Amino acid sequence: MHIRVPLWLFLPGKRLRFVLDLHFVDATIETDMASPTTKEQHVVEELAVDSQGDSNGASNATFKSNLERFKHVTNGEPERKAESPLNMSRTLRATRKRSFREADEDNGGKKQPSSPSPAKTRRQSSRYAPPSKYAHLPKLTDILEPNLIAVFVGTNPGVRTATAGHAYAHPSNLFWRLLHSSGCTDERLKPEQDVDLPRLYSLGNTNIVERPSKDAAELSKQEMAAGTPILEAKISSFRPEAVCIVGKGIWEAIWRWRHKREIRKDEFRYGWQDDRERMGKSEEWDGAPVFVTTSTSGLSASTRPAEKEAIWRPFGQFASRRREERQAAGKAAVVDDGDG
Repeated sequence: MHIRVPLWLFLPGKRLRFVLDLHFVDATIETDMASPTTKEQHVVEELAVDSQGDSNGASNATFKSNLERFKHVTNGEPERKAESPLNMSRTLRATRKRSFREADEDNGGKKQPSSPSPAKTRRQSSRYAPPSKYAHLPKLTDILEPNLIAVFVGTNPGVRTATAGHAYAHPSNLFWRLLHSSGCTDERLKPEQDVDLPRLYSLGNTNIVERPSKDAAELSKQEMAAGTPILEAKISSFRPEAVCIVGKGIWEAIWRWRHKREIRKDEFRYGWQDDRERMGKSEEWDGAPVFVTTSTSGLSASTRPAEKEAIWRPFGQFASRRREERQAAGKAAVVDDGDG
């Protein structure tokens, strides 16, 4: 059987008419779209042309692209029409969903567990370490002399400090920078100059816990609190004008020893403490007033550098003023001796 089917194609500025021959052979339909040079000619008629004329290359290109949809192939089957990107995306999603459903059915109706995401790398927090862990490290020598302007009290020597043999030796520690920026020293000293603090600035240094560790987390609350009477004895013996506690945790440990309880949030403050909290008091001496500053450890991020400098500044002003007053008094004493 032979059927001729007319087709119309509407393009910008054109209407095209095709004649499609259908041949029924052995209960199948064959489409034949042979070229005009074959025995069976197909008439392609231009019924209307707009003002753009036959020279319109874009229209010709569109015509050719549409004509490819009806191209005849050698195996007698017409080519599949190309799918748009949107249809392809929908088909792909449907295929994936179907694959997941089939996988669930094979698994007895249970969903396949999703693969776990990679675990984030987190810094391991320190835990209590016994003294034996760092027993091989040398102890840090206190820098103390009688009649100093102030004594700084740290937590305990870090591994880097104990190895170097000088206070606050770790590069990330801000002690020496804050000592300078606050006015306690008129130049920024290096850790190995800690032994010069008494001679140059009438300042000293000690710690509430003697043994070294990686950080304060490796110390127990009990041993920090137990360091308080030892610290009190040192202050009572050398009698400085003031004591500077370098870190909130140290003052909390001292408070825990003195008051047998934790300090309340409304009881803590940075700066000068109440007069009743003086250190090293005895029958012969009223003790030294206490100033609490922030920790200078590089691991302490609770306060920003600018905030630390603001907290340190009042104590630096006190130390600088007292140093100038002492120098002025010393010059006056020399003059008086000369006049005599």
